[in-house]
Amino acid sequence: TRRSADLVVQRKKLTVRELGGCMGPIWPSYYADTGAVLFVVDASNPFQVSASCVQLLSVLSAESLLSASVLILFNKIDIPCYMTVDEMKSLFRMNDIISCAKQPITIMEISARDGTGLPQVLQWLRSACKS
Repeated sequence: TRRSADLVVQRKKLTVRELGGCMGPIWPSYYADTGAVLFVVDASNPFQVSASCVQLLSVLSAESLLSASVLILFNKIDIPCYMTVDEMKSLFRMNDIISCAKQPITIMEISARDGTGLPQVLQWLRSACKS
């Protein structure tokens, strides 16, 4: 299902859309006028990493997103079996992705459930809105 919410950050209205992985084929229809991308990865599911990496590469190569700032969020760090940010970076070959990407990329670990890292995400959004 598609979910969206409007947020106000620094007096700017932002529309945040949740587009699940299974909706990947229609993601490009939402790229117009996108200034920032929050790409969320389940850090507790190693079986999802390859599919998430393919989707991330697709997002980063989209012509209409070349000037968007990108925040990659490794979520579910509150679960005992989560992979660390270093493990996730290694599996994604994040250094290679960052060196080839046209967009500025930031990486954070979060827990949407308990709020860990969310203040930093909001700070990143504020900064991205200034651009």
